[in-house]
Amino acid sequence: MKNLTDKIALVTGGSRGIGAAIAKKLAAEGAYVVFTYERSSEKADSVVAEIEAVGGVAIAQKADNAVPSEITDAVAKTIADFGHIDIVVNNAGIYLGKAFEEHTLDDYNRIMNINVTAVFVATLAAVKGMPDGGRIITIGSNMGDNAGRARTTLYTMSKSALQGFTRGLAHDLGSREITVNLVQPGPTDTDMNPADALHADFLRSRMALPEYGTVEDIASLVNFLAGNEAKYITGSFLTIDGGMNA
Repeated sequence: MKNLTDKIALVTGGSRGIGAAIAKKLAAEGAYVVFTYERSSEKADSVVAEIEAVGGVAIAQKADNAVPSEITDAVAKTIADFGHIDIVVNNAGIYLGKAFEEHTLDDYNRIMNINVTAVFVATLAAVKGMPDGGRIITIGSNMGDNAGRARTTLYTMSKSALQGFTRGLAHDLGSREITVNLVQPGPTDTDMNPADALHADFLRSRMALPEYGTVEDIASLVNFLAGNEAKYITGSFLTIDGGMNA
C-alpha cells in the first residue's frame, strides 16, 4: 500500500523546482494531485505528463498566488472535482533581494501577498473542505530563523510570519486532528538558486554538510509529514538546510 493512496492533495506553485518535486512525490505515493501554476502551461503540462507516465493522477490549475480570488477558485474547483482536500502544500513563494532603502511599498505588498496572504487564503478555503486528520504543510525558509546576510529583510520577514501562522493554526485545528507544519529549506538546487551560482560556495562554507539540498530532499520530508507516520507532529518547524542554522 502506498503512503497516500486515494488522498487528495493541492500544491501551490507546482510547475517547477521544489513544487514540481512535491507534486511528483505525492502522486507517486498514491495521492491525486492538483497543483497550481502562474504562467508556463508547458512546464505544468510536462509535470502532469511525468506523473501520468508512471500511473499517477495530476491536474494543473492556472492560478496566480498574488490574486486571492484565483487561489480560492483553485481550492473550490479541487473540492468540487474530488469532494474534499486531504493535504494542502503551500509552496508558492518569491524572493526579492535588494538593499533595504531600495525597496518600495509595492515590493512589500508583492512579497507579503504571495508569501503570506496567499498561504492564509488557500488554507482558509481548504480547511472548510478538509476532513478530520488532514494535513497543512507550508514551505518556508531557514531564513525565517536566521537572516544570515544583508538584502533579505522583506523575504525574512515574510518567512518568519509563517512561523506564527503555523503555531496558531496548529491549536485551531488540533481538535480535528489536522496537523499544521512548516518546512524550512536552506540552499536547494533549483533554477532560481542553482548550486553553481556565484554565491554558492559562500553558502556551502556556512553549512555543516557543505552541499546544496535537492528538490527531492524537500519533497521526501513533505511526503513524510503528509502521511500517517507524522500524525503526532504539529505546530513544528522542520529545518532542512544541511546544518546551515546549526
